Amino acid sequence: MASPVIEFKDFSFRYKSQNEDTLKHINLVINKGEKVLILGPSGSGKSTLANCINGLIPFSYPGEIKGSLKVAGIETQESSLFALSNHVGTVQQDSDAQFIGLSVGEDIAFSLENDCVPRSEMLGKVKEAAKTVDMEEFLEELPYDLSGGQKQKVALGGVLHNDVEVLLFDEPLAALDPAMGMTAVDLIDRIFRSGDKTVLIVEHRLEDVLYRHVDRILLVHEGEITLDTTPDELLRSNVLKEMGIREPLYISALKNAGCSFGPEDHLADMDELDINLYKDKLVSHFEEQKTSLKYTVPEGETLLEVKDVSFSYGDFEALKHISFTVKKGERISVIGKNGAGKSTMAKLLCGIVRPQSGTVTFRGKNCMEYSIRELGQLIGYVMQNPNQMLVKDMIRDEIQLAMKLNNLPEETVEKNTEEVLKMTDLYPMRNWPISVLSYGQRKRVTIASILSLRPEIIIVDEPTAGQDYKHYTEIMNFLENLNKEYGITILFITHDMHLAIEYTDRSIVFSDGELLADDYVFRVLSDKEAIEKANLKNTSLVLLAEKAGIDPELFIHAFIDEERRNRAHG
Repeated sequence: MASPVIEFKDFSFRYKSQNEDTLKHINLVINKGEKVLILGPSGSGKSTLANCINGLIPFSYPGEIKGSLKVAGIETQESSLFALSNHVGTVQQDSDAQFIGLSVGEDIAFSLENDCVPRSEMLGKVKEAAKTVDMEEFLEELPYDLSGGQKQKVALGGVLHNDVEVLLFDEPLAALDPAMGMTAVDLIDRIFRSGDKTVLIVEHRLEDVLYRHVDRILLVHEGEITLDTTPDELLRSNVLKEMGIREPLYISALKNAGCSFGPEDHLADMDELDINLYKDKLVSHFEEQKTSLKYTVPEGETLLEVKDVSFSYGDFEALKHISFTVKKGERISVIGKNGAGKSTMAKLLCGIVRPQSGTVTFRGKNCMEYSIRELGQLIGYVMQNPNQMLVKDMIRDEIQLAMKLNNLPEETVEKNTEEVLKMTDLYPMRNWPISVLSYGQRKRVTIASILSLRPEIIIVDEPTAGQDYKHYTEIMNFLENLNKEYGITILFITHDMHLAIEYTDRSIVFSDGELLADDYVFRVLSDKEAIEKANLKNTSLVLLAEKAGIDPELFIHAFIDEERRNRAHG
């Protein structure tokens, strides 16, 4: 008989600072040993739901609770954060907020130290955990000096030893490259299968989570659980698009081809997908789309030229003899594994660090002749972690800060502020304090503040991290409009292959500090050798094309063209 480990009974919660309930009449039972995905757009209440389970609500985020929530038989509101932490282990989305140790090794060892594990035994366990998450070479490093993806790996390593009934992962894939994302999903699945733990995953990247089996998906919308179903049932429906959640790419491709799904179809696992049910329609649709394929070559003037650039951090070579050009109006995805050199390249382009050899020129002028402030007006950089950019207490003040520092007229400051607030869906929150914003909302504030200066080039580091599909689409459409209407050139540093496919024409691929590829997106993503070296993964479009006997490169090209036409027509 199933044994409940989490029980919500007519449970509602309202934050102290809010007038309305964020969670409304939740009735939910999660049994011991289940693996559950909590899915929903930003603001839906899914993170609030998770924080009720781990005790952050009400002990860190106070508010009014109605009804009952029991975790491992304990009524949470009558317990304590410490008591609940003995039953629920959490990997937070913002890993900076979770670090305790002064080194990677100390942080991974924290739960073992709490359990008084002997040092001789502890060292072996820490090394094994670090090896599992590919961080064994960083045990002596400061956690705060790591990249976003590396920090997430450390946080994952830190929960491997937790002796708790429930493990809660809050967007564990947000900062990870695709291959490491697969490793993380594998790791979570291995933890799940190795014992009696109940695993809860809060995540936007549905397709990536479904790489391994999930028992249930809870769809949260406007503070209520609107759907409690299986992955196959969810993918057969049209609920995802209605809720503004991204479908897996292969599901979109099948639907574009007019394929319909029956109640017995297995859709959540590509290995179980019976291609014979859809092959005829898929091939026929592809042949129609193939006739209109075009190869566009950028014709704008050269804005940036990177020539034979190298840069090292001490003995570590972050970039090795890199050369490429960027033309006005291009949209480029800069992709590669964590630590490949992408963010270092961005800092070089913005003047935050300077080349140790080689040159970077803007419209033919050596960037060494510009100050950081001067380059900042030409090339805007939106950092991966919004908390590293935010200075002011209020949203409006933060967005206006850069414009005021650059002495723009008050009229321009107000006009630009109003425009970017509306475009980034922050206008209703314009007078909110930044301290109450979610990670994804903070990300939007940083993008808005950079866009307000109207630079010629924008470099956006992981724009989709922490964003649900609805807000991601709004921001990306806004950036796309800036590109088309104002000719602003955009470089996206990203792990999100969906973003590369949907919004960029060209990909520059880094691997271990070297430039691995520079070509059309559809060619890069169908190049298995480049994908493997860059720690990416074959997209589900490649796998679907291979199953159907279609050339993957042409299939991806046709899919990209069709998706962009569909988006252009609303």
